[in-house]
Amino acid sequence: MSKFSLFGKFTVQEGERETMVEILLEAAESMRNLDECEIYLVNISENEPNAVYVYEVWSNEHAHQASLALEATQTLIKRAKPIITGMERISTLKTRGGKGISPS
Repeated sequence: MSKFSLFGKFTVQEGERETMVEILLEAAESMRNLDECEIYLVNISENEPNAVYVYEVWSNEHAHQASLALEATQTLIKRAKPIITGMERISTLKTRGGKGISPS
């Protein structure tokens, strides 16, 4: 089993972290019915008041790329763009298994 995983960081304008969290949680909800999206976690760090981290696990990289073209995703991206000051793909990973991951 090998799945496509991403760990990313969004940096947002001062005071906009909760707005970004809300947008990303809406994204997570919109992925609920996509079987290819197994995990979509939104995280914050107490030490970085303008940062939001996202951890995603997908059945494969193509499924992730396809999700970016969905209308719901595009709408959320348009809402988020004005408050984003930076994006960083911390790592692209190959998930091998564990709790919460379905076997291939």
